[in-house]
Amino acid sequence: MPLGRWTPLTHPEIDKVVLDDVLQALADPTRRRIVRMLLEDGDRACGTFGLKVAPSTLSHHFRSLRKAGLIRQEDVGRQRMNTLRLDELEQRFPGLVNRILDAAAE
Repeated sequence: MPLGRWTPLTHPEIDKVVLDDVLQALADPTRRRIVRMLLEDGDRACGTFGLKVAPSTLSHHFRSLRKAGLIRQEDVGRQRMNTLRLDELEQRFPGLVNRILDAAAE
């Protein structure tokens, strides 16, 4: 049963993360920006990204990143915290995330 206003979150096990899902998630510039911010600043609450998109659109981006296996989300009090799963992704797809971010920045 969900606690409070949020339903329980699911995250794919790293061995079930599919390359195509990661690539599709990182194809979007807003999602790449979210990943860059997590990479640079560490864990962040959903409301602290300061992106100029509607809250519902931001929720969609977080859900896409979570389902693709790029982030882990955890409810802490009234906030939903986001963590980049970089260590796990490096084991599964070495260098992939950084190469995509670097290539997109050029």
